[in-house]
Amino acid sequence: MRKKSAKKRILLPDPRFGNITVTRFVNNLMLDGKKTTAFKVFYTAIDNISSKIEEEEALVVFEKALENVMPHVEVRSKRIGGATFQIPHPVREDRRVSLGMKWIISAA
Repeated sequence: MRKKSAKKRILLPDPRFGNITVTRFVNNLMLDGKKTTAFKVFYTAIDNISSKIEEEEALVVFEKALENVMPHVEVRSKRIGGATFQIPHPVREDRRVSLGMKWIISAA
């Protein structure tokens, strides 16, 4: 590898819950750099969850939904001889969270 790998950027926690996962989700949700609009959409959705589900906190429901969506294993192609096989590999934690967030946003 010729170039250095990119440094991890430190995200600030969101203003309402103080959670970094929420900030990552909002950054994935954001379109055209409109972060305040993305925060409004997310907080409105959280308020709707809290009005419908009163026995559990809305942020806990969001984190549980994210946990249910995240993949544990993904298949990668490996060439053995002349054939290409799909080999299952465990997914890194950071990639698991990222894939789960993207899948939730694309399904919404």
